[in-house]
Amino acid sequence: MKIVLAPDSYKNSLSAKEVAQAMHDGFEKVYPDAEFVSVPMADGGEGTVQSMVDAKNGQIVTVEVTNPLGNPTQAHFGLIDDGKVAVIEMAEASGIQYINQFTQNPYITTTYGTGQLIKAAIQDGATTIIIGIGGSATNDGGAGMAQALGAHLLDKDGQELQYGGAMLKKLSSIDTSDMLEGLDKVKIIIASDVKNPLTGPNGASHVFGPQKGANEEMVSFLDDALSHYADILKRDLDQDIKEIPGSGAAGGLGAGLLAFTNAQMKSGVDIVVEYTDLKKAVIDADIVVTGEGQIDFQTKFGKTPIGVAKAVKEVNPNATVIAVAGSIGEKVSELYPLGIDAIFSCVPGVENLSDAIEKTDENLQQVCQNIGRLIQKQREV
Repeated sequence: MKIVLAPDSYKNSLSAKEVAQAMHDGFEKVYPDAEFVSVPMADGGEGTVQSMVDAKNGQIVTVEVTNPLGNPTQAHFGLIDDGKVAVIEMAEASGIQYINQFTQNPYITTTYGTGQLIKAAIQDGATTIIIGIGGSATNDGGAGMAQALGAHLLDKDGQELQYGGAMLKKLSSIDTSDMLEGLDKVKIIIASDVKNPLTGPNGASHVFGPQKGANEEMVSFLDDALSHYADILKRDLDQDIKEIPGSGAAGGLGAGLLAFTNAQMKSGVDIVVEYTDLKKAVIDADIVVTGEGQIDFQTKFGKTPIGVAKAVKEVNPNATVIAVAGSIGEKVSELYPLGIDAIFSCVPGVENLSDAIEKTDENLQQVCQNIGRLIQKQREV
C-alpha cells in the first residue's frame, strides 16, 4: 500500500507539512506497514514558499524591504534546487496585512518591497523566480516593483515618481537603462489564476480596488492612471499589456512583471505540481490524500485539491483521490467529475472556530484513521 499525502495548508492553523504529518499519523494507525510519501502543496497563494521549501528541502531567506505604506519590514523568500530557484509571495512585502481601515489607501500603496525581494533573490544567485501574486494591498501596476529593480518612472520635469497608483497619472516617460544587471536572463514565473485585464470594468481597479480602500471616485481615477501607464509602457517599452488576461492581478503587478521582466503566467498549483515532482510520486500510489481548510465549488477554480486530483488522474487514473477539509461548503458535488473521489470534513461536530483550529491536528488524525479503516474494510470484501 502506497499513500501519498499532498495537502495545502490549513489557514491560521497548520502548514501543509504539518497537515501531511497529521494525515500520516492517522493512516499509520491502520496501515503501519504502508509506504508514505509527503508532498506539501500550495496553489501560489499564502503558504506557497513554505510548502515548496518543505517539499524540496530548501531554505528560507529573510531580508529587509519596504512595505506597501513605505515603511521598513522583514520579509522572506525561499530558495530551492541548490539556490537556483527562488519562491516569492508578493504579499510578504506588499500584502494587505500591512494595512487596516485607517491606513488603507491604494493611491499611495506600493509594490516596491516586492521588487526588493526579486532583487535579493537574483543577487543570491537565483536564475528562476516563482512569484505568487495574491493578497496585495496595492494598485500601482507594479510600478514600485519596477523602480526597485532600477527602472526610472519620470514625470514631465524628469523627476522620479513617488510611490503609488495615483502618481501614474503624472507619468511622462520610462527609462530602463539602469535596470538590475542580469534581470533579462532570469526566468520569472507568475503564479496566478486571476484572469482580469489591467484596466476597464473587469480590471484591477474596478474589481479589486474596493477591497483595498478605494471608493467609487478613487476606482475611476486609478483605472485612468493605469490606462495611462499602459499607454506609456506600450510607447516606451513596446509592451502592450493592457488587455492581457492576468495583467490586472495584484493591482496590476501582473502587468508590471510582464512589461519589465522575462515573465510568463501559469496556474499556481500547476507550478507547485511541477516543481515538487508530484506526478512522479503518485504514479504508483494506491491512495492520494489532499485537502485545504475550506472546500466548496470554488475549489475547482485552480485550488490545490483540484490541481492534485488532475495531476494524479493524468498519470494514475486508478488511484483513489481523497480530500479532507476543515469545512465543506456548497456544491462540492461539482468536484467529483474533476478527479476527487471522496471528500471528508475533519471537524467531528459543532464547535466554534477557535476550538476547531486548536484541534486541527487531532481531528485530522482521527478522520484519516477512520478513512483508513473504511478502505481496509472495503478491501476485505
